[in-house]
Amino acid sequence: MKENKVLLIILMLLSFTALAQKPPVYPSSFTVAQDGSGDYKTIQEAVNAFRDHSQVRVTLHVKDGVYNEKLIIPSHKPNIHIIGESQDGVVITGDDFSGKPFPGGRDALGRDKYSTYNSYTVLVDAPDIILENLTIRNTAGRVGQAVALHVEADRFICKNCRLLGNQDTLYAAAEGSRQYYENCYIEGTTDFIFGKSVSVFQSCTIKSLSDSFITAAATPGYQKYGFVFFDCKLIAAPEATKVYLGRPWRPNARTIFIRTEMGNHILPVAWDNWGNSENEKTVIYAEYGSKGPGGAKKDRVIWSKQLSAKDAAGYTIAAVFSGTGTWNPVH
Repeated sequence: MKENKVLLIILMLLSFTALAQKPPVYPSSFTVAQDGSGDYKTIQEAVNAFRDHSQVRVTLHVKDGVYNEKLIIPSHKPNIHIIGESQDGVVITGDDFSGKPFPGGRDALGRDKYSTYNSYTVLVDAPDIILENLTIRNTAGRVGQAVALHVEADRFICKNCRLLGNQDTLYAAAEGSRQYYENCYIEGTTDFIFGKSVSVFQSCTIKSLSDSFITAAATPGYQKYGFVFFDCKLIAAPEATKVYLGRPWRPNARTIFIRTEMGNHILPVAWDNWGNSENEKTVIYAEYGSKGPGGAKKDRVIWSKQLSAKDAAGYTIAAVFSGTGTWNPVH
C-alpha cells in the first residue's frame, strides 16, 4: 500500500514537472478599444503585454477613437504591427513641447522641462515596427519644437498615416536607421521632417502651414542616403507662400526629391544654406522630374543638383535601404 502511495506521488511530481517545462503561450494579437470591448483600453497597455524580444510578427488592432497617450514602443518590444480600424478613425494625441514643465516637477534625470527629444506623442524605439491607419498628432500649437512621431528604430514602416503638428512634426531620428513612409499625410511649419535617418517617402502628401522649411536633414558624412521623396505632392495652407524644400541641420545633409509635384508655395531657389555658405560645399540637395508651379528648375540655387535620368534610376528603394543587410519594405 505504501509503495502505491509512493508511486502515485512520484507520478504526480513527474506530471507537475512536465507541465512546468511546457513553454508559455504568448498571444499573437490584441485588440484595443476604449469602450472595454477589446483586450485593453489603451494602446500602451497592449504594447506592454506582448512578449519581449519577439521574433515573430504580432498585431495590435486599434478600434476607432481618440487616444490621449504618450505612447512608447521600447527597444525590447520589436515586431509589432499596430493597425487602426479605419484610416482616419484612430487618433493618438498629445501636447508636449520643448520648454513645457514636467508634470509633478523633475524627471528621473533631474530635468524639469521637456526638450525636443522627449516632446513626442509617439516614440518608436524597437526595430521592425509597422504603423498603419493611424493619426498621430501633437496639438501644442506654434510654441516651438513639438514632435508628433519620433522614430529611432531600424526597419520601420509607416503606411496610410497622418502625422500632424507644427515645428518638428516628424523626427526621423537615428543615423543608419531605415524608415519607410508610404501614402502618408504630413503637415507642419518649420523643419517638420528632420533627423539623421535614411528615410524614403513614397507617394506622400506634405503640407506646409507657414512660410518656412520642409526638411532639416542631419545626415552623417559617412551615410550615402538621407531623405528621399518619390512621387510625392507638396501642398500648402493659403498663408504659406514662401517655402523652402530644405535646409541643413548638419553640414552633410542629403535630401532628394524625385518626380514630386510642387505647388507655387515652393520658392524658385528651393534650398537654404541655414546662414552658412560652407554648408553649400557639403550638402547634397537634388531633384529629378519636379512638376508643378514650384518645380521649375531655372532659378534653383547653383549649389543644388538636377539629376540625370541615369542618376535618378539609381535611386531605388532597394538601393537606398541596402545599408546593413538586405531590407526592402515593398514586396
